[in-house]
Amino acid sequence: MVSHVPDPVVLPRPRSGHWAAADLERLPDNGIRYEVLNGQLVVNGVPRPRHQVVLGWLLMELVSAAPGDYWVLPGVGVIIGDDEPIPDLVSGRGAFDADGRGIAAEQVELAVEIVSWPTASQDRMTKPIMYARAGIPNYWRIEIEPFDGLRPGESPPLLFAYTLGENGAYELVQRAAAGTEVVVQAPFDFAIDTGALLR
Repeated sequence: MVSHVPDPVVLPRPRSGHWAAADLERLPDNGIRYEVLNGQLVVNGVPRPRHQVVLGWLLMELVSAAPGDYWVLPGVGVIIGDDEPIPDLVSGRGAFDADGRGIAAEQVELAVEIVSWPTASQDRMTKPIMYARAGIPNYWRIEIEPFDGLRPGESPPLLFAYTLGENGAYELVQRAAAGTEVVVQAPFDFAIDTGALLR
């Protein structure tokens, strides 16, 4: 019996010496998520079910809480110059091209990352710096697994809500563990107990 080995995916080279958001148009539509972070192509696999459960519940809760002039979208690119990171969720205001490559950073008021172990350093360090430099006023990080820095009595999921400070860096305004309902006030009032995200 001969087993079939799939053909390798051959990616085109970037047009210049580094990857840009525009280069993503030339990549295959094969279900793989491609991002451009600081001029580098980043390829991410399919998230685990726990990640997707939290994403699904958070999406529904945010859509329900958002004022009428806000939109909430999962998994779309944010155009930041030549880069195109893909937050797990974004919320913002204003019309956008529904068939376009992504959403302009100027329209995004909230970027949310749900931390998974393969992308933890990107979600915790690389992407927040990019979002802050782009002027996105709010960034939320949700930790869904135990991690270094977990305090006694805390259990995941944990929400870390940040607001852009006057110095252009994010400042922590809320840290909430599962089992505690908190109200996050930016970009709009949103009451959440993160424990409910793993129903």
